[in-house]
Amino acid sequence: MTKHKIKIAPSLLSADFSKLGEEIKLCEQGCADIIHVDVMDGHFVPNITIGPMIVKAIRPLTKLPISCHLMITDPDKYIQQFKEAGADLISVHTEGAVHVHRTLYLIKDLGLKAGLALNPATPLDFAFEAAEYVDFILLMSVNPGFGGQKFIPSFLKRAEKLRNFIDGNGLGHVEIEVDGGVKIDNVADVVRAGANMIVCGSGLFKGNFLDNIASLRKNAEQGRNL
Repeated sequence: MTKHKIKIAPSLLSADFSKLGEEIKLCEQGCADIIHVDVMDGHFVPNITIGPMIVKAIRPLTKLPISCHLMITDPDKYIQQFKEAGADLISVHTEGAVHVHRTLYLIKDLGLKAGLALNPATPLDFAFEAAEYVDFILLMSVNPGFGGQKFIPSFLKRAEKLRNFIDGNGLGHVEIEVDGGVKIDNVADVVRAGANMIVCGSGLFKGNFLDNIASLRKNAEQGRNL
């Protein structure tokens, strides 16, 4: 099994938007690896969040990579805008992209890391077919649209299958990201199943952020060593 570095990605969806700059500084103080931005259009998912303007506003506030998770229909129309706003990684949903390979090529042609996202009930075959074209695959562990949802346990078997496929096909550069319901008490299982990019929202921002992120990383590393 290829072992990638554990990467913690606080999701700004759970941050206090009235003091977003301060929340981002907390992410840096807590040694986060990535800033995760959930982009929702009210069509692909039943919620509306933020767009390129917010990404552009936060870009000068941090040197951390910004990952934009596009939970939107027809993402091709907006990828250039997110690139110009300062995104470093962009993930798109196979369910929302008509020609997903073309979309992934577009992301990579712009010099960004490309990710493919799958909803909890979407067959892993979609990930298998696209794995050689991506830098990471995002397996949702909740149905997308809202923060603070309960983790769906079937993620664990899906992640194991995906990791076995990646390692068995010489695609060790591909990382597995998890998003949804990850907490301090289940992150070890998530890592043991094969994920290394850990998106966490309410599990970090609810309570003492610095204590939470330290505990999350400690348990994630323990999961790797089990």
